[in-house]
Amino acid sequence: MLDAKNGVVRFDRHAAIAGIGQTEFAKNMGRSELDLACEAVRSACADAGFDPREIDGVASFHIEQIDEIDLAFALGFERLRFMGRTPSGGGGAASVVGLAAMAVATGAARAVVAFRARNRSKTAAYGADPNQGGRPWEKAGTTLSGYQQWHHPFGVAAPAQEMALIARRHMHVFGTRAEQFGMQAVAQRAHAATNPNAIMRTPITLDDWASSRVIADPIRLFDCSLENDGAVAVLVTTRARAADLAQPLVEVLAHGQCDGPIHTDLARFFAHTALFGERVNGAAAMSPDLFGVADIAPSDVDVAMIFDHFTMAVPLSLEQYGFCEIGAGGPFIESGATHWPDGALPVNTHGGSNGEAFVHGLNHIPEAVRQLRGTAVNQVEGARHAFVCGSITDPSGALLLRGHR
Repeated sequence: MLDAKNGVVRFDRHAAIAGIGQTEFAKNMGRSELDLACEAVRSACADAGFDPREIDGVASFHIEQIDEIDLAFALGFERLRFMGRTPSGGGGAASVVGLAAMAVATGAARAVVAFRARNRSKTAAYGADPNQGGRPWEKAGTTLSGYQQWHHPFGVAAPAQEMALIARRHMHVFGTRAEQFGMQAVAQRAHAATNPNAIMRTPITLDDWASSRVIADPIRLFDCSLENDGAVAVLVTTRARAADLAQPLVEVLAHGQCDGPIHTDLARFFAHTALFGERVNGAAAMSPDLFGVADIAPSDVDVAMIFDHFTMAVPLSLEQYGFCEIGAGGPFIESGATHWPDGALPVNTHGGSNGEAFVHGLNHIPEAVRQLRGTAVNQVEGARHAFVCGSITDPSGALLLRGHR
């Protein structure tokens, strides 16, 4: 039986990640998203020693451009029993695998592939829809509706501009320094330097970070996620089936989702984090239940994959999920805690979104799996528990994974 508390699910040994796959990550690859997705799914199945025709479920992001039926026809799925999508971009980085795990654990499907494919180089637009490649904020046009009418006329159009306001507020309230965001950028680029899959394999120093151009103060170029093409897929099946496949078992221990506050409600972001005594919401509210149902503490986590569209998201996420006190994320990074191999909690050991690639954070899942299998390039010794989260400033979620090797 599944165990749940306030919407957070413990899978009680019912779901596991059996295979991981990804394409090359690069700019202007000249390939369709369907082509990229098919390669990633085949790779995940090959990793597991699993016949793609047996996949009977698909989990994806609601901004995904690939139709489930197109994927099924292209890969020869014999029957689809489950099709689910999770909201937002970076917020779905963990939730898309959580959806797959829930489908498997409840019997809705036997084997679900969670995937994300992107054709997002600067000149890669292939349609008018904001999600069809290119830069979505450049496609807003002259008629604005929804939150955009309150943001765009005042210069808040791109995600960097939205997140810069949150970063500045954090700096004002807690004394966080922009250099502490830069220290996370330096750490992740050091991790990427040894990762053969990473796009950015040249280490940087804090001086290099400080010399990079300002995108939206205090966010600099080296704080930003990459714009690239590529795809990632994760195969989730029952724990019993996974145990019979090719790779060491990685159990999906617990998953939770949360909504709000989001970055389009900038004025109230910190009002929902117990800072001003208002109702706690979002990740800060969900985190105790996530760890509670899993029966572990944040201190039991050996390695963390934090969604990082901008490096300033890392300290805020560490705070919201209880790895340090609210407001202490900057000093936590400055202490070296997030740096592999000597940090107390290595974060984004593959290089993250500013080093390896940006696939809306789904490339963080294979790295967590590699860590728990003991096959990561920047291996955390004895890693047994991994944490993965989506963006805390979007409708989001988080996963706890446990390795068995």
